[in-house]
Amino acid sequence: MSKVLLARHGNTFGPGDKVVWVGAKEDLPLVHKGEEQAAALGNALREARLTPERIITGPLLRTRRAAELVAVLCGFHGRIEIDERLREIDYGSWGGKSCDEIIAEFGAKAHRTWNEEHRRPEGVDWSPDEATLRANALAVMQDAALSRRFALIITSNGVLRYMHGVLGGDAHDAKVKTGNICAADIEAGQRLFWNEAPSAERLRSSFNPTPKPGF
Repeated sequence: MSKVLLARHGNTFGPGDKVVWVGAKEDLPLVHKGEEQAAALGNALREARLTPERIITGPLLRTRRAAELVAVLCGFHGRIEIDERLREIDYGSWGGKSCDEIIAEFGAKAHRTWNEEHRRPEGVDWSPDEATLRANALAVMQDAALSRRFALIITSNGVLRYMHGVLGGDAHDAKVKTGNICAADIEAGQRLFWNEAPSAERLRSSFNPTPKPGF
């Protein structure tokens, strides 16, 4: 199957927490709400009678925990694959700062360039470089698309923006909310849907499952 399911991990901040930019160096766990969001995806897959052939995730705590919760709830019994290419962007000196702090230090234009226009601001000390991020995004999806059924990739917001980019389309709708899902047909090089809350109906219509006896 050339289709892949993509998901962003859930919340890493609870009520009253200071919300900051979380990159590769800010290895935060999921909070309770984040675990509920992962469970919502697992339950939607189960309701749709869909079990991924592979679950592939990044090495950070938030994505690994999301993958574990989804796997249990959707009946996945394989090995969760940890892929370094799915590690979130290292936001350098922007990491661990709030949006207000970033605007005060680096300017509203630089913040808007990424947060609203989904383009890397000039002169930032982020890593890896643009070419590596694009190449990794495409390579992971191409590898996942070799699955006989379909693969689930769980990663972070920055990585998903580069996946969106290599699939083409308007950059202004690239952002994915925590806990939301996307799907792509890699052979066709197109997005099937982007940034939607998990639902069994959407999953069934996109992945055409064959019902499993007794499931």
